[in-house]
Amino acid sequence: MQFALAAPARIEFGRGKSGMVAPAVTALGLRVLLVRGRSVAWADTLERDLKSGGAAVTVVYGSGEPDLPLLLDLVEEAREAQIDVVVGVGGGSVIDLAKALTALVPAPAGPMRYLEVVGEGKPLEAAPLPFVAVPTTSGTGAEVTKNAVIGIPEASRKVSLRDDRMLADLAVIDPALTDACPTSVTLASGLDAIVQVIEPYLSSRATVLTDALCRDAIPMGLSALVRLMKAEDAEAREAMALTSVYGGLALANAGLGAVHGVAGVLGGTTGIAHGVLCGRFLCPVLRDHEAAPDLPEDTRVRLQRVKEWIATALGTDPEQAIDALDRWIDSAGLPKLSALVDTLIDAERIAEASAMSSSMKGNPVTIPQDRLTKMIAKTFM
Repeated sequence: MQFALAAPARIEFGRGKSGMVAPAVTALGLRVLLVRGRSVAWADTLERDLKSGGAAVTVVYGSGEPDLPLLLDLVEEAREAQIDVVVGVGGGSVIDLAKALTALVPAPAGPMRYLEVVGEGKPLEAAPLPFVAVPTTSGTGAEVTKNAVIGIPEASRKVSLRDDRMLADLAVIDPALTDACPTSVTLASGLDAIVQVIEPYLSSRATVLTDALCRDAIPMGLSALVRLMKAEDAEAREAMALTSVYGGLALANAGLGAVHGVAGVLGGTTGIAHGVLCGRFLCPVLRDHEAAPDLPEDTRVRLQRVKEWIATALGTDPEQAIDALDRWIDSAGLPKLSALVDTLIDAERIAEASAMSSSMKGNPVTIPQDRLTKMIAKTFM
């Protein structure tokens, strides 16, 4: 029995924990880069509290999922301000942007030296800046992971910047910051969170530790998301926030699978939101696992448990669980992918690029190129 754990230096979880962020940040440095989403009202409060604590604050805004041109601009801005600590407040994309800046502001070379797949994939030569992560959605678990996903427009794909030292010095998860999150965002980010506990559980790299996280988080997250699609629910918000944290820890230590392998490529190609793509590919990938003749027996047992957890959340039979989840996702209002693109998808090219994704390394079974191509084409119908 062997495992390793990569996690932030400190995690604080609970309602009201956001009050500790400002003093924690200023203890790390007084020249602060605040990376935030535009719709996150609490970030205004944080900026005021940071300034009251004696900090000089440079504010930058994330706009959608971060890409390389934006990152290059912000690296220069942060260097000019002589930033010595970074705090990210927002959804997963904002936190990824903040995380990338912590790594690249002190780096002696440009981003392409360190980016996976499209770059050299070299390790960072300089230690990242101190970093505090404060999520305001429950989905990506980016506050507890060691990578940042960056869009590369010229390559039409998204890739990771990855280093163990990119883990946050402090991750503060206050479920109150997710209260009243719009239903569409709750659904897409919530499905992402659920995928990020199902895929590590089925991963070929699963460990006893990630299993313990996922066994609790899968049923907890499914139940909470079903409740949140009916009404605002503080307990369900807390459960989704916890699912997101568990998912981030699980994926950082056990990897992901085909859902994220395809979603990463399609996100860079189409611009469709990551959570929507994960939600739309979850059931097709689970069906592929179910039908795969070479699926390991241990994974087949795990898949059966996943179906039972889905069935319990939706009130159906386990053998009908995947179809029931597909119908529930439709009824909850997740957009169809065909409605989000205005050009034909080259499914064969997407499948080829997806097969090379780092996320595919954890998939419990190899999906042949023709099977993956058909899955992608059918999901866009």
